[in-house]
Amino acid sequence: MLYRPEITEELITQINTIINDNPTWHRTQISIHICEVWDWRSKDGKVKDIACRDMLRGLDKAGKIKLPEQKRTSRIVGNTKPIQYMLHDTTPVEGFLSSLMPLRIETEVENLGLLNEYKFYIDMYHYLGFGHTVGENMKYMVYSKDNVLLACLLFGAAAWSCRERDEYIEWEPSVRKKNLQLMTNNTRFLILPWVNVPHLASHILSLVVKRVSSDWEKKYGHPIYCLETFVECERFKGTCYKAANWKYVGKTLGRGRNDIDNLYELPIKDIYLYPLHKNYRNILGAVQTLD
Repeated sequence: MLYRPEITEELITQINTIINDNPTWHRTQISIHICEVWDWRSKDGKVKDIACRDMLRGLDKAGKIKLPEQKRTSRIVGNTKPIQYMLHDTTPVEGFLSSLMPLRIETEVENLGLLNEYKFYIDMYHYLGFGHTVGENMKYMVYSKDNVLLACLLFGAAAWSCRERDEYIEWEPSVRKKNLQLMTNNTRFLILPWVNVPHLASHILSLVVKRVSSDWEKKYGHPIYCLETFVECERFKGTCYKAANWKYVGKTLGRGRNDIDNLYELPIKDIYLYPLHKNYRNILGAVQTLD
C-alpha cells in the first residue's frame, strides 16, 4: 500500500494523462481513480480520496496540473457517511431492448442495502454527481432480466418556483406553496455509460411513470399528480423524455431560486412535464390539499 507517494515528474505526467484522457470526469472521479491506480489506501483498505484531492489541489495551485472546475456538490450524504468507492463491472451492454426484458425496477434501495451502491453510481457517472436528498424522494434502480444494473433514477422535491411551469399549470403562488408536495422532479436519470441499447431510456421512463404515484403513496401516504424535469439545453436534447411523451412547456430563466438580483447565471434548461392525472391542473390548483 502506498501511504505517502513521492511526487515525481513521472507521477505528474501520469496525473496529467488521466485528466486529459477523461475530460468529463470531476475532481472526485479523478482522485478515486488515482488512488486505485497507485493503491493509495488507509490501513482499513479504503482509498485515501480526501488526501489525494488535497495533493491534486496543491499541484494545481503550483501549475503542475490543471484540474477541472470544482463542483459544488458535497461527497457527504446524510451529514455522516461519505460515499464509498466500489469496484464494479463495466462490461458493455449492447444489442436490442428485447434481449434485456422484462426489466426489474427496485424501489426499496435503502431496505435492500443498496443505498451506497446507488449513490456511488450516480456520483461517479452523472455529470451533477449525487449531492443531497432533502425531503420526500424516490430512488429507482433498474435491472435487466439477467440482474445486470442498467440505470438509476432519482425523484425529489419539485422546483419551488418556475415561471413557465407555473403559468402552464395556472398555478397561483399561494396555492403552489401548499400543493408543491403533489409534484416531483426527476432530478437524476443515469443510464450507465457502458450500456448502449436503443430506446432503453424512454422505455424505462414509461415504466417508471406508471408506478411512481403509487410508490409515493405507499412511502409517504399521498399520491403524485404531475412529474417535472429540467434538461440542460447545451448538453442534451431531451430525446428520451420526448419519446416517452413528456410535454415541453418552456425554458428556465437561467437563475437560481435565491437569485433575486439576477447576479448568477445558470445553464438554461428545457422544462418537461408529465401529468399523471387528467385533472392535474384542477387538483394542483385546489386550495385544499391532502393531509
